[in-house]
Amino acid sequence: MAKTPRPRTTTPPRARLRARGATRDPEETARRLTAWLDARLPGARAVRTAVPESNGMSSETLLFEIEHPGPPARACALRLAADPAAYTVFPVYDMPRQYRTMRVVAEHSDLPVPRLLWLEEDPGPLGAPFFVMERAQGRVPPDVMPYTYEGNWLHAASDAERGRLEAASIGLLARLHDQVPPAEAAFLALPGEGDALRRHVTAQRAYYEWVVDTRARSPLIEAAFDRLEELWPRDPGPPVLNWGDARIGNVVYDGFEPVAVLDWEMAALAPREVDLGWTVYLHRFFQDLTSAFGRPGLPDFLRRDRVEARYARLTGHTPRDMDFHTLYAALRHAIVMLRIAYRQVHFGEAAVPADPDTLILHHGSLRAMVQGSYWD
Repeated sequence: MAKTPRPRTTTPPRARLRARGATRDPEETARRLTAWLDARLPGARAVRTAVPESNGMSSETLLFEIEHPGPPARACALRLAADPAAYTVFPVYDMPRQYRTMRVVAEHSDLPVPRLLWLEEDPGPLGAPFFVMERAQGRVPPDVMPYTYEGNWLHAASDAERGRLEAASIGLLARLHDQVPPAEAAFLALPGEGDALRRHVTAQRAYYEWVVDTRARSPLIEAAFDRLEELWPRDPGPPVLNWGDARIGNVVYDGFEPVAVLDWEMAALAPREVDLGWTVYLHRFFQDLTSAFGRPGLPDFLRRDRVEARYARLTGHTPRDMDFHTLYAALRHAIVMLRIAYRQVHFGEAAVPADPDTLILHHGSLRAMVQGSYWD
């Protein structure tokens, strides 16, 4: 088991995981969306609009139904590039890139990606580029409160049911990596020198520099980058299409089977283990947080050894250098968490402490990974 220090804060996870939501008015967005729809489906209206609770962390999302005199009402979701005035989590929101990625996955694999309806690259209609897709019916493991806490459907499930969900979810990664030819996703290759892994890490360094441009730097994040260099794989392996945000919180399930794979904004060409490390660590993030607050969580769910073994059985590829890749996932997540913390500072919801590393919610586990003691 990981030896993760207890967080210094007593703030409940719900308060610390939630960030300020969208800045756009959903009713105004719905009105403008109806005007846009009418030009494509005369008489169509956007009705029963709703904003997901987690909206605003990355691209903004609006859930709605298309009401039309002809076809029956259709449940849809709109993904809209984040408002630059909202102190965005990422520097660029490339909606055509996300749309194209989902189309490639749909055309070259059997993964259940939502059916895409329209891409609008003109920022005029809604203030930013966006795309519309059909909305899958089902349920998603929650982030707030995390699915590792009591009181949600996944925690209440039996071990066998969670095992089915785990197996099916790892199967998504296996099929994505095996079925989509990298050449079809060449537009996702990151710029720079070196192989795909080196370019991926270089992009993360650039992201970190953007996050701390006018803010305090993080000695812990910089130590994690140094540790990566010490652990660098001898053979990172060939790149495949990586989902990027590969976690069960981005999957819609019908029962315990995936029916929609969402959130492709972090997709890139990278070694398989980049996705696997993210899947393993993002569960550990929620599990560590839960156990640090005295709750049992789901310690036997999405365990690293089981994830690696199942992926190897499904693909014939034994995951390599996973200490590197889980550290890399924790580092990437730390940069995102630092940006979100600085976003809260920007909006007057928090102050910068003397030690900026404590703004990273999982600073204890990241430090343990840098020291090589986390997986002991």
